[in-house]
Amino acid sequence: MTDSIRALLIEDSEADAQLITESLRARWPQVEVMRVQAAAAVRAALTTGKWDVVVCDWSLESFGALEALGVLGELALEIPFVVVSGTAGLDIAVEAIRTGAKDYVLKGELGRLAPVIERELTAAGVRRALEVHRRQEERFFNLSPELLAIVALDGTLVRLNPAWHETLGRSIAELIAHPWWELLHPDDLETTQTAYASIQVQGGKLPHLENRLRCKDGTYRHVIWSVVAFPGDQVSYVAGRDITKRKDAELALRSSEDQLRQSQKLDAIGTLAAGLAHDFNNLLSVIISYTALMREGLKHGDPLLADLDEVGRAAERATDLTRQLLAFGRRQVLEPTVADLGPVITGMERMLRRVLRGDVELVVMFAADVGQIYVDTGQLEQVLMNLAVNARDAMPCGGKLTIEISNIDLDATYARDHAGVTAGPHVLLAVADTGTGMDAATHARMFEPFFTTKPEGKGTGLGLASVFGIVQQSGGHMAVESELGRGTRFLIYFPRTDRVEAAAMAALPVITSRRGSETILLVEDDEQLRTLACMLLRRSHYKVLEARNAGEALLIAEQHPGPIELLVTGVVMKLLSGAQLAERLNALRPALRVLFMSGYPDEVVTLHGLPAGGDFLAKPISPDGLLGKVREVLDATGTDRQRRTA
Repeated sequence: MTDSIRALLIEDSEADAQLITESLRARWPQVEVMRVQAAAAVRAALTTGKWDVVVCDWSLESFGALEALGVLGELALEIPFVVVSGTAGLDIAVEAIRTGAKDYVLKGELGRLAPVIERELTAAGVRRALEVHRRQEERFFNLSPELLAIVALDGTLVRLNPAWHETLGRSIAELIAHPWWELLHPDDLETTQTAYASIQVQGGKLPHLENRLRCKDGTYRHVIWSVVAFPGDQVSYVAGRDITKRKDAELALRSSEDQLRQSQKLDAIGTLAAGLAHDFNNLLSVIISYTALMREGLKHGDPLLADLDEVGRAAERATDLTRQLLAFGRRQVLEPTVADLGPVITGMERMLRRVLRGDVELVVMFAADVGQIYVDTGQLEQVLMNLAVNARDAMPCGGKLTIEISNIDLDATYARDHAGVTAGPHVLLAVADTGTGMDAATHARMFEPFFTTKPEGKGTGLGLASVFGIVQQSGGHMAVESELGRGTRFLIYFPRTDRVEAAAMAALPVITSRRGSETILLVEDDEQLRTLACMLLRRSHYKVLEARNAGEALLIAEQHPGPIELLVTGVVMKLLSGAQLAERLNALRPALRVLFMSGYPDEVVTLHGLPAGGDFLAKPISPDGLLGKVREVLDATGTDRQRRTA
């Protein structure tokens, strides 16, 4: 606090004035004291000067504290007023306080004077700050562009800021004392009243209440509200934001959103498939692993082995189903491999028959010695599924879907007449139906995105467009033969390959044992899977530090006194991704190796930053798969790791 104040001293005794001044100077060395004793002098001093405190004797010959307080009241001055008197008496003290004095100090106890004044100066500062705050609040209330209101519990508008007039074109006088229900769009009345009633008695908050208010010209403004009511209050506090421009923009775009919505549906399906696959693969990991462990504990010939075999086969079918669903629902970065078309189609037959109705016959024909192609089999499955669905819809009364594969050589003439085609040996995938076929106009536009001949809501128009894109991206070529009323035949040509998989050429380290003594930091947010993985690793004599999330993992890594040889972590996690966690831990422990696990499709894994060359184990996991991969990563040299990811 400052060491200087300005005090107006109303005192007619020179000696007493000196004592009072000295007591003030002991606390405020640079105190400025002006002594007055007549009524006119008091008024003049209060009118012309700025005072921090008034110290007044209770009774002077022609003037007193009560008269001085009267002058302060007339001038509307809020200055701390302290009575100092040599006359003791409770009645005098009470009268002084009642009249407006802040305190009463006896002249024989002047040691109290400075603390009393200091207390009152502090209180006066608080009052001034509160007044400034009140004025700022009032200014904010009046200048805020949002619709601010105090509303009675029956919905009556009690106080409004000018934004209401600016937004609705109605004067505040028109709005005050009327329920705001009268302004609501009829379609919003019931939901608004129901939501508002929910906080009337117990209090609470409605953070995102949206409705429409009627303007004076009959139009409506879209408003989003935050409503707060406190228990026991008779009013609620309302703040609304005009979002009409945003709504108008949404309406303006709605005419062009049909095509966008179709595309978003595919994205949503892919996202949903990814999330379901993640959780489903965690469950499958538990089922597959515990089934394998139970089989290990049974002797040959135990009748339970047959039951466990059935569980294992069911889990394998579920794994295959999950893989196929992900192939249909995602748009992924291509991961081509050398593949035989025959096994791919055979593996899809059951799924294709489920997609086709009972009145559609599926025929699959393979030529002998069909060559290999270099494709992403997941994308190829999507091609087949899209063509099968398209064929089914083209045969509303039933028919036959034929899938054929054979070798074919495309000559230079064909390559010259078809852009992007390279002459040479190819594998032909032909998909034919006996459906309605296409006319020339439809045939010309069939690969255009969003073009469809199906009724609204019955097709996205992206099926054939995506098929065409996948084939082109895979280095293939696509042609179509169709005639109205006589069915359609899709001809897809993939270049044959003599490529040998790099993985087959590179001899990976031979794993002689799945056991170890290294310390592994395992990070997994699924409790069942984390428990399972910890148990499998500890049974193989690894030391396991387990964490539920990246935060726990970082804390463990910082506090663990010994080495940590391997981090096993999920890819997609809250707050930090697996790649981000690995980067931070590698800064702490440069020798740390990393094994990523995920049940998400490859696109999601890529988006979350799986580093190039990172070791990866796809879910669902099995005991052999997990332990083998862990041992492989721990045993791999730098050369091994480069070769595996080349």
